[in-house]
Amino acid sequence: MFDGLQRVWETFFDLDLIGQTLPTLLRVGLLNTLLLAVLASLIGVVVGVVIAAGLMSSKVAVRLPCRVYVDVLRGLPHILTVYLVGQGLPLAGVTLFGENTYGYAALAIGLLEGAYMAEIFRAGFQSVEKGQIEAARGLGLSHLETLRFVVFPTGARRVLPPLTGQFILVIKGTALVYLLGLTAGQREMFAIAQDTAVLHASLSPLVAAGLLFLAITVPMTYAVNAWERRLREGRQDIAADTASDSANDRDRALAPQGTG
Repeated sequence: MFDGLQRVWETFFDLDLIGQTLPTLLRVGLLNTLLLAVLASLIGVVVGVVIAAGLMSSKVAVRLPCRVYVDVLRGLPHILTVYLVGQGLPLAGVTLFGENTYGYAALAIGLLEGAYMAEIFRAGFQSVEKGQIEAARGLGLSHLETLRFVVFPTGARRVLPPLTGQFILVIKGTALVYLLGLTAGQREMFAIAQDTAVLHASLSPLVAAGLLFLAITVPMTYAVNAWERRLREGRQDIAADTASDSANDRDRALAPQGTG
């Protein structure tokens, strides 16, 4: 039993190898991971807003393709989406980024995350009170103007916490792009760990990369939870104040008036 535990320790927790891997992970992998996550998130936000608007359209010809996009991208294995975009587009002659695999990697993850962000945006936009929409239409704003000046700004503020949570998933999703064969300077943390693990026949570098992922995502998760809790408490306070004001107005209206 102890021999087995020792083999597990040497395979997954070789401290010397972890120490050798960490500098490269921090110097190259961490920067590329965060940069890739930011680029993919920007693509995902743009795609998500457009698809969310399409999902709320009253026209079936607009709504149906958007629904198919969301269902297909969310239903396919993520690894297949990365392959289809990262290798399929260049094979089809769509050379958006030339020979730069990094661009295709960001696009693949961005399109994938756009399907998830679309549902987040849709929920946020549909949470806008009908009274605000009716007031905007009453002021003469068109449907598109109402979406632009009322629904989108209000809904976007409400989805910031879940979007931040989705960004955490994007960071973890960057581990899939090692399949596309990035160059040495483009490798994110998991790709560096994978190459080092193969070189030394040890899984300890992957554990080192996992620890760095934890160091990034766990604090962000707690921050998002605290943010959501603060926003929820703020909305409850506003609702309580509104109810109190309404009760006071009702009491004043029902109070007997002096005859003077």
